[in-house]
Amino acid sequence: MKIGEVIENVPCIDEYVKNKEVDLLFTSNPSLRSVVVVQEGRPIGHITRTHFYQKIGTRYGYNLFMGRQNQLIIKDNPLIVDCFTPITEVSTEAMQRRAEDLYDDVIVTKDNCFFGVVSIRELLLKLVETQVAIASFLNPLSSLPGNKLIDDKLEETLSFQQYSLIYFDLDHFKSYNDTYGFNKGDKILRYLTDILKKNIAGVNDFLGHIGGDDFVAILPYYEVKTICQRIIDDFDSQILEFYELEDIVNLQVSNRLGKLESFTCTSLSIAVITNEHRRFDSVEQLSDAVTRIKKQCKKISGSCYLINENETYLVH
Repeated sequence: MKIGEVIENVPCIDEYVKNKEVDLLFTSNPSLRSVVVVQEGRPIGHITRTHFYQKIGTRYGYNLFMGRQNQLIIKDNPLIVDCFTPITEVSTEAMQRRAEDLYDDVIVTKDNCFFGVVSIRELLLKLVETQVAIASFLNPLSSLPGNKLIDDKLEETLSFQQYSLIYFDLDHFKSYNDTYGFNKGDKILRYLTDILKKNIAGVNDFLGHIGGDDFVAILPYYEVKTICQRIIDDFDSQILEFYELEDIVNLQVSNRLGKLESFTCTSLSIAVITNEHRRFDSVEQLSDAVTRIKKQCKKISGSCYLINENETYLVH
């Protein structure tokens, strides 16, 4: 949600309006919290009700200020944000203000001109609503964006000049769950989640959790080999700690066809598709392409990554 979606209108005046007129605005509008001061349509400060009457209410304040221009009372360091700024960013900036300014309205501009204000109460209420809405689209196990947010990001990605779509999938994970149970299986998923969060942490990087052992990342560049290799190294370094030693040596498990086969440790397959040599016109095309690469990865023993169709795959 953008801050411009929750603005309210308040009076704006120029810097030469006298304080007696400001007083009239406040007395005739008991709920008015502040008046914005503009210069050629652009906000340069504001006069809050509390600050105004603190000044006027001093021993000589009335005689000193009331008949003069508001320049003497204006608070010239307000928080001013563009109407397209996300509410989450505005709330962070608002809470970093000085204690005496903490509850002042946020001034909102559009095309650099005064657009409206947002109270701290309204800002916090909308922030909570936004966080609740976001949480409803997060995977409960990993706290990563789920399918709805992933789909939205994929649609957006199609317009990027450069991007790499990375699909992460665990091999032999069903066998692990069948042997040790879903609770311990979830521990492996959290282990992988922590590794992905550590290695995919750029400002413009996106990481999502499709569900189960399927994760996806979208990076706005092509050079992902180092990241893929680092993720595999991190994953393989401690994955055996999730197993009992005797199981690694002796265990047989049922495969998907119900036949017994030797135990194989869970590994990580990473499939990557980029738009470096091919344009994708739809999310379906992109999804189909990365799925084909994933199938090739699954045929390789151990953790590996494969980048683009018809290119050489690289195996850990």
